[in-house]
Formats: sequence, C-alpha cells, structure tokens
Amino acid sequence: MNHIDASVTLDSSVKVGYFSVIEKDVKIGANVIIGNRVTIHEGTVIGANTTIADGAVLGKSPKPAKTSTVKLSDDIPALEIGEEVTIGANCVVYRGAKIGSSTLIADLASVRENVEIGNFVIVGRGVTVENYVKIGDRTKIQSNSYITAYTTLEERVFIAPCVTTTNDNFMGRTEERFDKIKGATVKKGARVGGASIILPGIVIEEETFVAAGALVTKDTEPKTLIKGVPAKFVRMVDERELL
Repeated sequence: MNHIDASVTLDSSVKVGYFSVIEKDVKIGANVIIGNRVTIHEGTVIGANTTIADGAVLGKSPKPAKTSTVKLSDDIPALEIGEEVTIGANCVVYRGAKIGSSTLIADLASVRENVEIGNFVIVGRGVTVENYVKIGDRTKIQSNSYITAYTTLEERVFIAPCVTTTNDNFMGRTEERFDKIKGATVKKGARVGGASIILPGIVIEEETFVAAGALVTKDTEPKTLIKGVPAKFVRMVDERELL
C-alpha cells in the first residue's frame, strides 16, 4: 500500500511501486517510474521520463550535528530533478539539491543539500557528494569517490573510482578553520586517476591528467600529466588525448 498526499496529482502515465510515500506538494512529470519503498519528501519536483529505483529517498531535510563545519540557512529550497534522470536503488538526495536532465545517480549514492549537478552527469555507485558542490555538464564520477564540501568540478571532468577530495588544512579544532574551508577546483576536461587524493583548495587546471594513486599538493598547469606522492610534473598531455 502506498501513501500519496491529496495535494499530489499523478499523470496516468506515472507508475508507482509498492509501499512508497509521496508527501504534499510534490510535482511529478509524465512517464515517471517510481519503484518500491521510495520516499519523496515535501515539495520535490521530478521531471518527465525519470526513473527512481527501489528504496530511494528524495528531498530529505538535512539535520547536521551541532559541531558540523557546514552551517545551513533556515529556508532550504525543495529538491529539483530534471527530465530523463535515473536515480538508483537506495540513493539519498537531499532537499536543496538541483539535478540536471539526463543525469544518472547510481545505486547507494548520496547527494547533500545545496548541490548543483549539470546535465548528462554520472554519479557512480556509492559516491558521496557533500554540501555546496558544483558539478558541470557531462562530468563522470566513478564508484566510491568522495567529493567534499565546497568542491567544484567543471564540464567533462573525469573522476576515477575511490578518489578523495579534502577541504580542511587544520589538524586542530580551531575556530580559524571554519573561515578557511575550501575544496578543490577541477577544471574543464581534467582527469583524476583512481585512488588519488586532492588536498584542500587545490586547482587542477584544464585537461590535466592526474595519474592513479597521486597525492596532489600543489596547483597544476594545464594539459600536464602529474603522478607520484607528492604528485610532480611528468610530461605534457599528448595532443591526441585532449578533448
């Protein structure tokens, strides 16, 4: 049995599985498929031809710890999901996120509040996207990567599996650190190899190639290959490998 609030109007083309909950003022486009045990929270907007797999939670309100470094406003807008989006099984996408059209959020991924995700993006299985992140069109983030708060990934960026981004340079719990939290900026066409670590505030320039397992401690130059711990310049990227 499903619970669908009386304020919600479903087009006859919408299909809803079993034991799902759709709260008030949710707006759902035509030809949307909603799986079993899906929860869609108040005010969420879902574009046409979107598929939502079993167990997904959409539009959840954040409740950060008192010690959290990210502070929230009292009025977080509703979740917006574009057309032809695929939301995988057991995903959690928070209120205040905005997801573009033809994007995939794969199984077990988490997308926090105040996140902007473009069109034709892939957020892989088990990926965590934290607060205040911006992801450009046609960017791909592979399985189990961690995209920390205040990170920017521009268009056509490739993030390989298990990449970790960071945003806090302070070991101690000082008040100073709250004003200096800054994630990485990965510019258009850059590629980051598997299990790499990017330190806070680093800028990875356009078409940079970061080899697998690198520790990126300094800003890069455009169209360069870097690798190692710490990562160092190896060569220019071959012209045939540029976007």
